[in-house]
Amino acid sequence: MTDDWKGLFERGRVIPPHSQTVRLAQDSSHTHSQGFQIILKHLDGPHIQQEKKEGESEGNRKREPVKYQLSVSLFDTSHQHFFGRTLKSLPQQMSGVHRAMFNEVVYLHTSLRLPSVVAVVELVALQPRADGSQHALGCGFAILHLFSSMTEPQATEGDRRLSMYHGTPRTLLHPLVRDPIEQNKLLRPIDGAHLVCSFKPHPALAPAMHLFPQNMLVSGDENIPGVTPSPTGDSLLKPHMVKSLTCFLDRLSISLHPSLEKFESQLLQHVSTDCHNTKHSGPESSPVVVIQERRLHVGVHNGWGFLERPQVVVLETTEATDWSRGRTKGGTSRQGTLTRDCSSPSQSLALRSSLELKLPSHQAVGIALQLEYVFSSSLIGDGKLSSTSTISRTAFMQCLRWGVWCPFQEWGALRAEEVKLSLQGGSTPNPYGIMAYTSSSNSQSPAQEVVDERDMVRFRLSSSSVQKASSSTAVSLRRSRTGQQRKPPSPSPGQSRRASQASPPGSPQGPGLSMSQLAATSRYPTMSHSTAVSPWQQPFSSQLYPSPLASAHQLSHVELPAASNITHLEVDLNVSPRDRLPAYQSAALANEGHLELQELPFTPIHAPIITMGTHAAPSSSFVSSRSSLAHLYSAGFPNITDPSGLVAEVQDPTEPVNFDPQREEADPLQGNVLLLQFLAFSRIPQQGGSSNWPDSVHFTFQLYRFPPVTTQRLKLLGIDKLPKKSSETPPCVLAVINKDGTVNSGSPGLQLQFRVDGAFLQPGERRWFLRYLALHTLQVDVWDSQSLLLIGSTALGLKHMLRQGRPAVQATHELEVITTEYMGEGVPVSLHRAPNPISVFTTIKGRLHLRLGNVGCPVDQNKPNKPQCLPPSRSHIISPPDATSGFTGGSLSSKSIQRLSVRNAARAQRLVELDGDLVPLLQSHMKEGGGTPCTNTPWWGETDDVRQRKLNRMVAVRQHEGGQDGTGSEVKTKVTGRRAERAQLARDLRLMHAYRERSKAEGITHILSQAITIHHTLYATLGTAEYLEYVLRNPFNTPQTVTIYSEDPELSVITDCDEWRYFKTLTKTLTPLEEGMFHLKEGTLAPQVYLRPKESVHVPLKYQTFVSDNSVVPQGPSLIPSGRSTQVAKKHLSNTVLAKSIKVTFRAEDGKPLAICQVSVEPTPHVIDQTFRFYQPELSFLKKALRLPSWERMPVGDTDAGSQISVRCSDPNVICETKMLAQGEPQDVYLKVPGSPSPQIRKFFVTVFTDKWLAVPAQVWQVYVHFLQRVDISCVTGQRTCQSLLIRGTQATRKVRCYTSHPQELKVDPAEVFVLLPGVVQDLQLCVCPLRAGSRFCYLTVVDVEQHTLVACWLLSLTCRLPIVSKAFEMCAPVGGGRGSTRKITYTNPYPTSRVLLLRSDHPDLLQFKEDSFEIGGGETYRIGLRFAPSQSPGAQEILIYINNQEETTEETFCVKVKYT
Repeated sequence: MTDDWKGLFERGRVIPPHSQTVRLAQDSSHTHSQGFQIILKHLDGPHIQQEKKEGESEGNRKREPVKYQLSVSLFDTSHQHFFGRTLKSLPQQMSGVHRAMFNEVVYLHTSLRLPSVVAVVELVALQPRADGSQHALGCGFAILHLFSSMTEPQATEGDRRLSMYHGTPRTLLHPLVRDPIEQNKLLRPIDGAHLVCSFKPHPALAPAMHLFPQNMLVSGDENIPGVTPSPTGDSLLKPHMVKSLTCFLDRLSISLHPSLEKFESQLLQHVSTDCHNTKHSGPESSPVVVIQERRLHVGVHNGWGFLERPQVVVLETTEATDWSRGRTKGGTSRQGTLTRDCSSPSQSLALRSSLELKLPSHQAVGIALQLEYVFSSSLIGDGKLSSTSTISRTAFMQCLRWGVWCPFQEWGALRAEEVKLSLQGGSTPNPYGIMAYTSSSNSQSPAQEVVDERDMVRFRLSSSSVQKASSSTAVSLRRSRTGQQRKPPSPSPGQSRRASQASPPGSPQGPGLSMSQLAATSRYPTMSHSTAVSPWQQPFSSQLYPSPLASAHQLSHVELPAASNITHLEVDLNVSPRDRLPAYQSAALANEGHLELQELPFTPIHAPIITMGTHAAPSSSFVSSRSSLAHLYSAGFPNITDPSGLVAEVQDPTEPVNFDPQREEADPLQGNVLLLQFLAFSRIPQQGGSSNWPDSVHFTFQLYRFPPVTTQRLKLLGIDKLPKKSSETPPCVLAVINKDGTVNSGSPGLQLQFRVDGAFLQPGERRWFLRYLALHTLQVDVWDSQSLLLIGSTALGLKHMLRQGRPAVQATHELEVITTEYMGEGVPVSLHRAPNPISVFTTIKGRLHLRLGNVGCPVDQNKPNKPQCLPPSRSHIISPPDATSGFTGGSLSSKSIQRLSVRNAARAQRLVELDGDLVPLLQSHMKEGGGTPCTNTPWWGETDDVRQRKLNRMVAVRQHEGGQDGTGSEVKTKVTGRRAERAQLARDLRLMHAYRERSKAEGITHILSQAITIHHTLYATLGTAEYLEYVLRNPFNTPQTVTIYSEDPELSVITDCDEWRYFKTLTKTLTPLEEGMFHLKEGTLAPQVYLRPKESVHVPLKYQTFVSDNSVVPQGPSLIPSGRSTQVAKKHLSNTVLAKSIKVTFRAEDGKPLAICQVSVEPTPHVIDQTFRFYQPELSFLKKALRLPSWERMPVGDTDAGSQISVRCSDPNVICETKMLAQGEPQDVYLKVPGSPSPQIRKFFVTVFTDKWLAVPAQVWQVYVHFLQRVDISCVTGQRTCQSLLIRGTQATRKVRCYTSHPQELKVDPAEVFVLLPGVVQDLQLCVCPLRAGSRFCYLTVVDVEQHTLVACWLLSLTCRLPIVSKAFEMCAPVGGGRGSTRKITYTNPYPTSRVLLLRSDHPDLLQFKEDSFEIGGGETYRIGLRFAPSQSPGAQEILIYINNQEETTEETFCVKVKYT
């Protein structure tokens, strides 16, 4: 090892970046490194102070000038972490104009192209001392931002002026310094000090990036091994590579002191002891440690890094060889025993093949070697290792020795001579970045271990020409060795096989093996160390795990370029250059102490939920019969009539609607009254449910911007007049249930109305309301009012509510209520096999009969009309009033004050009216105009009675003490009272004077700010961007640079010209647009605009919020009758953004406000396009995918809608994202919702945007996640399984009842209403008897029967498996009508006693029993009667028959296969 290589190696080590920053760069697809160039030009610093030289005498000695130096380092602002290497420039002097010219060029290459990565430049003053040394003094530092915050970070070109800050870069390590750094108060800029520099990409650096590590700052004049020096002094401006020589390394052997056998025996003892001490194998059994492989890492290193990926070859044990003579002493070593003759030659490690290396002709280029052993350990209870069985073992690796040899430093040219290189170990830094093993004999001092030359490696290095000349000799040597291998000296059959495996013909370069390939059976002799096992054992399979004695940086070599490809002797594969990993990744992972796996292209399996979009599907393909409809509408539902009393025109829901906006605008009835009539609900029998389910229902929905509606409970009243032979399920009329539980005897059904007129709509909103009716759907959720379980959902289009000039319209819908169920969601998904399919199916739970109507109404003339729309040029422009008008004189009466502007006039008021805190401090009474004390309100807030009572007590005390008569006392009391009152008045006057002096400046400032403040009100909805333009005018005769500050980041300035143009086009604002109008203030993110004297500009503002009220209404029906109007509902707005007031201040250069815009945000409810409800186990993450509708059907204004898809969520704790796919591929929105305790409900909103600037959401989704207690139940179909559940009482006594989603399969005890006492734990017995196999979810709720609220809820995860079928039958049944088929099967009682048995079937709709139970004696036979229902279509069906005992335990299971032909 030479000093040149060693010096470069010591100077070339870099500090790795933070591991999280590395992962973030990899997640951002920044995996390849890119070259960059930093040019530090000059520094302007007139105010940089210079410190006096230390130790300088006050004599006449001439003072040497102070020189300045720049030091550059990389810094991660996200984690406050310096990394890389600090580069120092050449010292320069400050000129007379206070400028230091550096012109220093710095190069680096990195893949961490993130906004958090910056360069910190420190200015250091070098002051010479008397002893000739220099005193370094930090004079400030600057921060250079390298990459922007764009999706694809790019370097910024052009000169940049960086502000210098006081102190040293260590200030950035203060815990209060966070992003953005420049805005931190701890950083104080130096007046007038600036550093001029530039930063830009440098593509010419790509050929030389492999010669020095990433994130390493280098100068162009540095000597980089592998780069030809440039005559200009900058070798990296256009780097030229040194020509590489192709060399071959062969005849390599390694000898270890004192011998290979003793060295390995001692090594195994140390490893076994370490395994036992660390308890890696457990405390009860001793580990068996063996040597599985011996490897050698060979790579070319230039002092800064490996030029290529090091090769890894497997060594074999052989007798000591003399390669110079071309023969072996003693032949191949024996493998059967460890005992050897003392006179026999010692063993060594040898490589029989040659390695090809490419060496640049440079003195600092060296060949780095590392000897590595692979160990295996196993736990054997009895201390013996079986050679006949395959044992699972743990394998780990350990570095033993390393060395570096520089061929061009030793010889200057390659020679075909033998090289002897001593190997070293221990903790000395090495190119592979890991710690090496050191024996106890060599552990006295590191110096002795370094100079120890007893561990030697011998090899020959020759160029390609020498290799060709000696190729014929090498061939003859291989043939002679092959002949010796074919004729071993009388080996046994097992030894001959092992010898052939241990002596392959050659060692060509091999591939990089994976962990599974390393776990394959070894072909090389395996040495073990145990007290009860022979040292040499048969090969065995093992698994590769980290070493128990390896430290964090010992494990890093698995990811280092130094250990990537394993060379086996029988393979010849090439390694792709793409497998080369950057050095900083391995170093970062070494600090973390674990290995990071590379992500494979794998898409998680989510069952996508199809959204309905804005267009409703057809209501239903099923229509009730005429007789059912006739009996239904004979119930007497109220008619929908127009203002004149005529029945509204009926619309056919199946016919298309022609929408004419001009006709709607010309309608004289500008108001609309929307009517919703819930008429009836048709039950559909469900498997495992009752035929009378549900008994009562209620509905939830949200229409337009109205608050969410939860209706009352509605009773299902059956129709008794239908024919009994009819197979159709009759519709049940809905009737309102009163608070006392009785059914309302009034008109059937439930009617809700929503008034949409000028009092409800904002200016210009009517066209948006009509657009909503034309394009959107209304989703209605149907709930079971008893169990509070969701029955299903339905949706209908609102386009038939468009009147198109007619006074009133109506349409009747028969809608299918459906629910979506998912099966198999818990099945694990494998990457290497096809995933199990996720069954997603919908079930029809019923049919809802609903009538929609729209009745036109005139606008109320008594109320002031709001303008229907504002002029486009004025609707979004905020213009301040004319400031020239003011108070012209006259009386300040109340009437004159009203005529004046509030900003220009202020009337005097009493101090106690301005500040209520001043009242308790005053002691005198408040006087009225006549001078008499006010009898109602004293100054300090006391009543007259209280004060008079205090005065009377004071008089009585003085009379008693003085003994005076009543007349004298009264006179003295009056005099004393007047003196006290005067003293109180004097004290109050002094207090008011002090208060007035203190608040005078604040009051004047407030009045002046009101004069320049303009108020504006905007009505904001969730996700919608509100565009504003403020007319800013410079009132001064001098130019001003105005800085714009906003109190809330939701109200911001639009600085992007393209975004400004987009919003002006969207809002049709006809005002001038100027490019490049704004620039960011240095050190802050506040935009600035330059104004000429008396100039006015339009400042674009945008308000947009994604935060909404996510509170959830308690689950259950509404107890308040649904109102006929919306006045009450307006007072309880829900799903709205928060009301706030935001101040935007425009400050001049002197920091004083030039203008103030006070924006008041009024919340308005937003439109809900679709509602999703999910049920999830408590405290677990919900992961779902929602599929977006096709973009052709989306109502978007941007033609490039499909290529710009963005999603936002109102809950910051919910992860919501979407991935861009190829054109035509379906788009999914992925949700990840954190869990909550049961029975909490999390509600949030998801807004989907299809435009680039997120102006108007194309879809707004409302998502409910119900978190329930999960209970896993494993059961057998047809057999009862019991589970105990506990419920704790709340704070009050409640009457509750349990309900299940599958009453036929789930039974709860107690089944009736019971009292739940406060704090008392109640035991619930749940019995599950499933009919079909599979995995599914069921629900159990506990409901308060008085308040109709949910008390507790469980999510039951059922895993049902089939029982063992004891008998199988087959039969044929005809297809078509009829009474079905009857059969009989026999059952024999195997017990000697009588039994009562029960009969169950998994298809009760297809099979019925003659008797559901029977009693059979011991050993008797019983004939079971079966009746099979007819089928309308051919096919086959397997039906299971369960024969259960009285405890519902299955005794026998019969399978009947029915073929319908």
